[in-house]
Amino acid sequence: MAETWYVILGVMLTGYVVLDGFDLGVGVIHLITPRDEGDRRHALKSIGPVWDGNEVWLVTSGAIFLCAFPSAYATALSGFYLPLIMLLWLLIFRGLAVELRSHISNPLWRQLWDVLFCGSSIALAFFLGVALGNVVRGIDLDTNGRFFAPLWTDLRTSGATGILDWYTILVGALAVGTVALHGAAWLALRSSSELRRRSFDLGRRLTPAIGALFVTVSAATSWVAPRVADRVREAPWGAVLFILPMAALTAHAWAVRRDAARTAFAASAALIITLMAATLFGTYPYVLPASAAATGAGITIEAAAANPQALSTALSWWVPGMVLVLAYHVVLYRSLDKIQGHHDG
Repeated sequence: MAETWYVILGVMLTGYVVLDGFDLGVGVIHLITPRDEGDRRHALKSIGPVWDGNEVWLVTSGAIFLCAFPSAYATALSGFYLPLIMLLWLLIFRGLAVELRSHISNPLWRQLWDVLFCGSSIALAFFLGVALGNVVRGIDLDTNGRFFAPLWTDLRTSGATGILDWYTILVGALAVGTVALHGAAWLALRSSSELRRRSFDLGRRLTPAIGALFVTVSAATSWVAPRVADRVREAPWGAVLFILPMAALTAHAWAVRRDAARTAFAASAALIITLMAATLFGTYPYVLPASAAATGAGITIEAAAANPQALSTALSWWVPGMVLVLAYHVVLYRSLDKIQGHHDG
């Protein structure tokens, strides 16, 4: 049951990054690809009916983390208290920007919220990537299985590390680039004419940069977190998970050259899914791995899991709940297609 819930947590987090990733990406490129008021209104309308529903996946992921791995949840929330509060404020600013931008018909008012929307989207994507980088690198757990991470120390990955170091900054940059690519693919899918062309152009420029970042992060991971390489040696099939992201990037580049918006969006979603799958594979069997310098051991899935009977009962509720959620999303996105009448390339 513990491993089942580890997979479920991974699926929910991946669902959040795929679904909220494209509207985060639209925010990241909001001051780059949309050039005028009409473009920016169109970009916001493309995510308006779905962005808040997409963020529910993050809330649900947190609830599953608490339900399935309560001790790891308590450790993570107390240790990452500062960045979690920052993420909360960034989510608030993004929501306010979407909702308040059009309340006053004044160029300065709209520019204020455009900058806040773009800035908070970039920062949110970056810190979500940094959080993932911290888990992969390992956490400075003490002998009691607790930690508290400052925002930064000396940016090194050895010794007393902070939330920000050169490795987690690299992962954060990869996260920003990935969601920007996903957002550009979404805008191309939901737009026509000039905005569609600019979205494809941005995706074309981002693809090699993301590929280079992925290779750099992969090489850095083998040095910073050698247990990931150990996992591949233990289960050689997992090496495929570190190749698939490059295959997804190649498929995206192919789709952009052929002006195939739906395929490009599917490829950017596949990129996110394969990156998340590689991360989950690399950190297994830990929910919170320990860093090389930690005095305590990492928190494993089995050690952090709730009572098996409680997990079994929760699973019986989760399955029908997810069926309803997926049905709702199918209806929502089909309705969005009919309302916006987009054209696939």
